[in-house]
Amino acid sequence: MARIAYILLCHKDPAAIAAQVSQLTARGDYVAVHFDARAGDKAFQAIRSALDGNENVAFAERIKCGWGEWSLVQATLNAVRAAEAAFPRATHFYMVSGDCMPIKSAEYIHDFLDNHEIDFIESFDYFKSDWIKTGMREERLIYRHYLNERNHKKLFYAALEMQKRLGLKRAIPKGLDIMIGSQWWCLRRQTIERILGFLKKRRDVVRFFRTTWIPDETFFQTLVRHLVPHAEIDPRTLTFLMFSDYGMPVTFYNDQYDMLVAQDFMFARKISPEARMLKSRLGALYGSGQTEFPIAGEGRRLHAYLTHQGRYGRRFAPRFWEQGSTLGRERELLILICKKWHVAKRLLHAITRATNLTGVEFLFDEEDAALPHLGGIENSMEKRTRHRRAMMRMLFDYHETNRMLICLDPKNLELLQDFYSDRCTTRILEIECDYSEQYLIGHALRVGLAGQNTPRQTLQQLVPTVRQEFAHEIDAIRDAEFPHHYRISEQHNDAENAIPLSGFLDIPESVAGEIARTDHLFAE
Repeated sequence: MARIAYILLCHKDPAAIAAQVSQLTARGDYVAVHFDARAGDKAFQAIRSALDGNENVAFAERIKCGWGEWSLVQATLNAVRAAEAAFPRATHFYMVSGDCMPIKSAEYIHDFLDNHEIDFIESFDYFKSDWIKTGMREERLIYRHYLNERNHKKLFYAALEMQKRLGLKRAIPKGLDIMIGSQWWCLRRQTIERILGFLKKRRDVVRFFRTTWIPDETFFQTLVRHLVPHAEIDPRTLTFLMFSDYGMPVTFYNDQYDMLVAQDFMFARKISPEARMLKSRLGALYGSGQTEFPIAGEGRRLHAYLTHQGRYGRRFAPRFWEQGSTLGRERELLILICKKWHVAKRLLHAITRATNLTGVEFLFDEEDAALPHLGGIENSMEKRTRHRRAMMRMLFDYHETNRMLICLDPKNLELLQDFYSDRCTTRILEIECDYSEQYLIGHALRVGLAGQNTPRQTLQQLVPTVRQEFAHEIDAIRDAEFPHHYRISEQHNDAENAIPLSGFLDIPESVAGEIARTDHLFAE
């Protein structure tokens, strides 16, 4: 009978991970856990403590993971090697994430694998297929990528352009046809052993993929096609997942149980953290022993039809522009409010360095904000502002985080009111600055109140007006009496500013103090 070693990549919610692992091992299967080292040792120890004594669990060597990086492949290999060594009776290795849940019973999944002596992995020709819809294609492979596009967008593309100009193309390793597909695969033990043996002999292959971009979509897909006869590969994933028109994963909720169970898949991704009833029902189904499931398989077609019709409701998720779109109750939006954008950016970078928070600069105020590709919604400020909740939700999903820090100009009272009316938790930190006459004149020039030929006397007359405008914007925010409103000031010392910073970020005052001591924080 099939015995599955689940390769679990996860990075948050230790209690949910422990419950997921306990559920999967309760039916005789195994789990090798890789818990992202960015999440911290305390969270990892909570998982280990909760699973202490479960002999069907192994823990992989932890590394810090970044989306699109080799680190995701390395984390997977670490978990695969841990599982291969710890579970000699495992017949299959199945990749899952902390957001995945089974949509069939354990018996059904075991019987299915027993009756299909093949590997399940999406693996389509990299250059001939249309698997990549937008963005880079061959540039992912023929150039070297040492930086993360999400964290260092400008440097990432600058390095790419430099390699193009210098003609620094490289060849694909000898004998390999590059394939691409979903990272959620299920492979037989003999295939895993072939891959591990191949990697010991072909160090050049590892070196090549280490500097490709998004290698988790190509590494295993290419090696399986290279090592396993085509007749023994089914080029599909056993994990049901869908993507919106904007390229973001569709999240499943409580009222989608029947639809999920009717799909011709073993697992589903992504289950909403809020969908407790759905998780409970799927957990009960997994242990039910049920072996017959009517398969309808209409999930993607039905979802596309209903969303294209503009149907509103949670069953298939509202279209992103519909009123009522939400960031999610479990999420926290942290907002830096400051008229001096360079000060807010300086503080944002200091915070992200000290806390590992994801930070985004003035996305609703700057046309050229450094944003990832989100299917087009990011292309203009007008789109971002009109669909502000959808924009933020997509950024949360893109960065796979529940806490995000952004900068906002004080003039955006309407945006603040909208975010505070959402189910998410919203916090604001007002950065109170001093404004010199020179700065106020510069602002008047930047916003078009004056031009380069405006007489000096006229410029000086504008100064009180601009200063009053700044004060009015801040007064409007304070009059709104938003909860979780904190304030630091250029007039306060570092120790005084550390207190509101600590409350705003929910961090120790010692860490907040380091942030407050950022060099030249309030400098012009």
